[in-house]
Amino acid sequence: MRKHDIKGHIIHINSIGGHKVSPVPKVNVYPATKFAITALTETLRQELNALGSKIRVTSVSPGLVVSEMTVLNKDISEERKKLFEVRPILQAEDIADGVVYVLSTPEHVQVHELTIKPVGEPN
Repeated sequence: MRKHDIKGHIIHINSIGGHKVSPVPKVNVYPATKFAITALTETLRQELNALGSKIRVTSVSPGLVVSEMTVLNKDISEERKKLFEVRPILQAEDIADGVVYVLSTPEHVQVHELTIKPVGEPN
């Protein structure tokens, strides 16, 4: 993109776990990897800015989403299944809608972070 002076857009799919550590057992590596994505988004934005690039960088950080890590996972414990049954949860389409929003902004608009949570999420 930079080589051809393209006004591109890089979108990182992150997580609210990349901005705070929740007291959820057995997910110790998950927030560490998501915090790394948060840092990568910012350092990449700074580097592209310093080069005068027109490439935008956005981090999309959803809350709990129906996925193979959550309710679709056949191997999760009964304890975690019960947790997912009582917590509000997003659908994949909700995150896709957020990405479409970010991509639809004018070229001069930098949506640096988009946090998407279900209504009623406790944290």
